[in-house]
Amino acid sequence: MPTFRRQAQRASAPRTVRTTSYRNADKKISAPRTSVKTAPSPPMPAPPLSQPTTSHDAILLTLPVPPSINHQYATVNGRRLLSSVGRAYKAHVGQLVWLKLAQSTDRASLLSRFQSEWLALSIRFYFTSALRRDVDGGLKIAQDALCEGLGINDNRIVETHLYKHIDKDNPRIEVSLAPACNS
Repeated sequence: MPTFRRQAQRASAPRTVRTTSYRNADKKISAPRTSVKTAPSPPMPAPPLSQPTTSHDAILLTLPVPPSINHQYATVNGRRLLSSVGRAYKAHVGQLVWLKLAQSTDRASLLSRFQSEWLALSIRFYFTSALRRDVDGGLKIAQDALCEGLGINDNRIVETHLYKHIDKDNPRIEVSLAPACNS
């Protein structure tokens, strides 16, 4: 097997660097301006709170805010896996779904409709701050947890609505799952 050697690099002569400035020579350089505080943006409109209920054609739940996307997954041996925080969230949501179904008198008809029809999912995210989280960051884990709790495949969801609101005192998500209009 032939071996290759790199040729030694010769030290190059110093090179001049040309700098070009487009500032007027008359103007002095001033210190950078500090950020100016602006008036706070108007609060996002919040719809009236709905009580979590179930009916023969929809389920409405209030769930905790899911972990951020950075906390949902962990890399183990080069593979992306659901983290322990993500698994705990999915298990907790599954328990809340089953508790809600246990309270419903229409659970058999509701589950059969969910397993046989196309579904529409609506999630209202209530965050503590408008700028801390993206509205779509919690969609996947909330959708997966809800569908696993109901025992249905999440590929049945063909319509998704996401809304972002601010509630500093009570961060949560309000989830509505119902058959899609054009099913």
